[in-house]
Amino acid sequence: MDGGFREASDSVDAADRGLLLGDGVFDTSLVVGGRVFLREAHLDRLEAALGLLDIPAPRAAIESAMDALAAREGNGSIRITVTRGPGPRGLKAPAEPHPTILGSSAPLAPASMFAPIRLGLSAVRRNETSPLSRLKSLSYLDAVLAAREVAKSGASEALFLNTRGTLACSSLANVFVVEGFDLATPPLKDGVLPGILRAWILAHAEDYGLRPIERSIPRKALDEADAIFLTNSLRLVSPATLSGPATSADVPETLRRLMEGLCEAIALECGTDPRALGARLLV
Repeated sequence: MDGGFREASDSVDAADRGLLLGDGVFDTSLVVGGRVFLREAHLDRLEAALGLLDIPAPRAAIESAMDALAAREGNGSIRITVTRGPGPRGLKAPAEPHPTILGSSAPLAPASMFAPIRLGLSAVRRNETSPLSRLKSLSYLDAVLAAREVAKSGASEALFLNTRGTLACSSLANVFVVEGFDLATPPLKDGVLPGILRAWILAHAEDYGLRPIERSIPRKALDEADAIFLTNSLRLVSPATLSGPATSADVPETLRRLMEGLCEAIALECGTDPRALGARLLV
């Protein structure tokens, strides 16, 4: 926290705007062998989000926190949270903000990598007109409520449509639809977070026989797709279903090759293949 390690019980300023107003952003990344996978992309996205919110947190301080946590955790995940810092009551931001930088880490959860997920369609809609739909802001209450909603039907993750009724994302991930050799995902304008792994998939899909396409996806396309999968930085690629039990039995060969290629990319950048740490491509 703010340049040094402290116990989790240490307090945050009671006037911190991140706590009171959700005035801040965060980033979560995968650490393997003490290295952050796609480190520069994570830093670039966080820096861009802070610039959009006009929070003057220096990149060097964020890099220092990220690298220190990565070295300390070894294999796991780290979260960097940046708030505008303390301020007066009300909505007006302080004239000279003093941002708070919080870092935390958790052990690796290899069983969650590539694990299939059952989705539930939420009644909550993603607001594609809001800048927050494209930021990892500290306000995740829509996702919390949607997760509670779909859990009642046995789903493990909520799927969001936007206010126009087209696909946006899940509560924790970007969404892709496989149709033959086409790999479609909604564009950012549809209320989509610019996911780090989403960008990697779009950049490398053709290497594995898939044609990446960013386009609006109607609800009915989910029922007609050859496969649906989710991506995020910790679970990596998760085969998904909207009906029946979650399974990876019907994963297309092209998607299987992409998953293998992702493992190889992690090994190349971080020195260890996640499969060597317990990740399994098919469950």
